[in-house]
Amino acid sequence: MKIDKIVLRKVDIPLKAPFETSFAAMTAKKCIIVEIHGEGKVGYGECSAFEYPLYNEEFVNGCWAALQDCLIPLLLKAGDIAHPDETSTIFEHIRKNNLAKSSINCALWDLYAKIENKPVYQLLGGTKTQVETGVSIGIQKDAATMVKVVQGYLDEGYRRVKIKIKPGKDVEIMKAVREQFSDIMLMADANSAYTLDDIEVFKELDKLDLIMIEQPLDHDDIVDHATLQAQINTKICLDESINTVEDARKAIELGSCGIINIKVGRVGGLTEAKKIQALCESHGIPVWCGGMVDSGIARAHNVAVATLSGFTLPNDIAASSRYYNQDIIKPEIELNGTFVDVPQQVGIGYDIDDQALDQFTVEKKVVVNESVAV
Repeated sequence: MKIDKIVLRKVDIPLKAPFETSFAAMTAKKCIIVEIHGEGKVGYGECSAFEYPLYNEEFVNGCWAALQDCLIPLLLKAGDIAHPDETSTIFEHIRKNNLAKSSINCALWDLYAKIENKPVYQLLGGTKTQVETGVSIGIQKDAATMVKVVQGYLDEGYRRVKIKIKPGKDVEIMKAVREQFSDIMLMADANSAYTLDDIEVFKELDKLDLIMIEQPLDHDDIVDHATLQAQINTKICLDESINTVEDARKAIELGSCGIINIKVGRVGGLTEAKKIQALCESHGIPVWCGGMVDSGIARAHNVAVATLSGFTLPNDIAASSRYYNQDIIKPEIELNGTFVDVPQQVGIGYDIDDQALDQFTVEKKVVVNESVAV
């Protein structure tokens, strides 16, 4: 792949309603869209970092600098790219910055698939024609409100419900939901809000027949999670703690979890996500694809990776309308019952809504590959 230029865009996409986790409340998705132009085609990736470094150490302005000053120059210096997997080698001496790296890796996968005239998911090795989805619900003001919100999403067709929790808004709310909906696939997501001192909270949650408790302890921990997992029956799912294949290997060997959430952005792109999925599958660890309140571009890459065989649990790949009045892809992602149909178009399978992308762009930078003759 001969790269002609790379376009960076900061975008602010308004949310339909605020989305609250244990660490922040969002009213808009502020992220970076990466366009890689080459061979007469354009590949799209998304850097899903939030405005501030609350989920991990990355944030929008920091990723913008990393892309502009470090990653893009390295990519262009590498010359022609035969396959997207080469980014693992090109960026191997750059520590972390996985969300920024992912945006380039994913854009290259989209570009590569368009050149090969195939869908991304097929080139990854995926075989599913549908991927099952679940819904992620932010923190609500009380249990009654949460029950009402859950009912609304069940009416829309979702089968797995993930509820964000934090100290003071956990056991009572989860109990109310379970009492109202005895047979749904229910899970809690703590986003690292607890410590081992909160063991009694987890023992109470352990009584609610949850399919998992996601990332209850520190964002970079695998040791205390092993201690917690040994004391409860509910499977712990690790999210923020798993950034590399080595992280996953160590967590599995320590018994820190029974499930792993693979977020494409968090692990550095589709190339690394596929490696982690293969490791987990070989050890009998179920995986599923998490989200970052993504726009349609990252959501499309999530659909592609979720077609791999190891993804056996419902994924956080909600319909575009779950978060946005207007997305930046067309057609927007829609539910077919509790599934998303895997698009068969080349690349990520969706077209870019250029008008919407321009409307939501707040800053733009074009980096021309000077080594390519014009």
